[in-house]
Amino acid sequence: MKAILGTLLILLLLPSTYAAPLRAGAHATDVSPREFPLNMPGGWRGNRAEKVHDPLHARALVLSDGSTQVAMVVVDNLGLAPEVNNEAKAIAHKATGIPPANMLICATHTHTAPGSNSTEGPAPAIAYRKLLITGIADSIIQAHGKLQSARIGFAAQPLPTEVFNRRWHLKPGKMPLNPFGKLDQVKMNPSRSAGTLDRPAGPTDPDITVLSVRDGKNKPLCLFANYALHYVGGIPRGMISADYFGEFARLMPTRLNADERFVSMMSNGASGDINNIPFPATRAPREPFEQVRAVAQGAADTAWHAYKAIDEYATEVPLGMIERDLALKYRKPTAQQIEWAKDILAIEDEEQRKKLPQHAESYARRAMIAAKRPDTLTAKLQAIRIGDFAVVGIPFETLVEIGIELKEKSPFARTMVIGLANGRHGYLPTPKQHKLGGYETWLGTCNVQLDASEIVTAHLLEMLNELHASN
Repeated sequence: MKAILGTLLILLLLPSTYAAPLRAGAHATDVSPREFPLNMPGGWRGNRAEKVHDPLHARALVLSDGSTQVAMVVVDNLGLAPEVNNEAKAIAHKATGIPPANMLICATHTHTAPGSNSTEGPAPAIAYRKLLITGIADSIIQAHGKLQSARIGFAAQPLPTEVFNRRWHLKPGKMPLNPFGKLDQVKMNPSRSAGTLDRPAGPTDPDITVLSVRDGKNKPLCLFANYALHYVGGIPRGMISADYFGEFARLMPTRLNADERFVSMMSNGASGDINNIPFPATRAPREPFEQVRAVAQGAADTAWHAYKAIDEYATEVPLGMIERDLALKYRKPTAQQIEWAKDILAIEDEEQRKKLPQHAESYARRAMIAAKRPDTLTAKLQAIRIGDFAVVGIPFETLVEIGIELKEKSPFARTMVIGLANGRHGYLPTPKQHKLGGYETWLGTCNVQLDASEIVTAHLLEMLNELHASN
């Protein structure tokens, strides 16, 4: 009898290998600006927002397994400054106790949203920064306050008809000079003429991945989706819009026959070289917002098919999260490039400036800025375990090959790759794509060392394997 009691005592003292029943909460906070005008920095020329066409949101999902809490937030914004993320995390941590290192905040990369980090300048911009920070924090706090019994499932379904690689090899004699006066091997968004295009320079990732959360009564609570597709656009100047990400979120409650508590969100995947332009086909002209709606409807239908394919929901789901601050070298211009930039910026004659390669002055200014940067950049990487489902967050516009490799090499049954998470530090091409040149690789567009993608991928795979090995 004593032996039995002793064994029972030992078993009680040992840490449990089973997760507590899962709890989840979700909330969407409107973060649309209230004051105007505001600059929307998503294009080559200024675009001052004068009104809101459709609202911007911070959409949060909070999960708890009894010992670990994780928050994932999708924000309708071009790209959030790390400082904005950090301030929002600090507020949410104080209210919920969730460690900042257990919060992933990502941007959708809509090009029709205001900038996020104006600490000085016009009053509307400063006010929007404050509204954005408090709104992101509120989404986490409210989601945390709604924690309830939940179950989780996941799946993926392809939607190949809306994703196109925008980097193209061109036929001989068709490649224009880049801003630095050199010839690249590929061009971003070239003419769609059959006499110009040769072949795309990379693949696409067609999958829409979904993480479905249902409540204790088996009703839809949240759908967290991911698609490797840039914004769609086709939005009149001066209008704020969440692009297809927002339209997707508005459609999904109907697709799932969900009630008013349900929150849906679409995150941006590894879409740095992927957009919605159908090379080399010709698409009929669209009304404003028509293509946004078309893409959102296709994505919502595909997400519904993925949702319906989930045949198992788990209630005991171990959670885990790893965050790493990775030091990467900033790219710096050579002495020759600095002299080139000075010469370009010194040109005063208007006719001579018109003869420069497209965007030469812009990249000359960017080269001068790059010359003054510190030696290193800190990039925050995150990996999340949700049972046999994983999420990774990368603070770059990540080229699609990187996302595909992470998915293929991940030890988890399904992995979601989120770009523009916890910051926006420019583009992240692979060394192979660097050799081809093109917009995504230019100094001033890509800010970090040429092998940065290999370093980031190696760290994320190591983090995923560590999470997978943990109980």
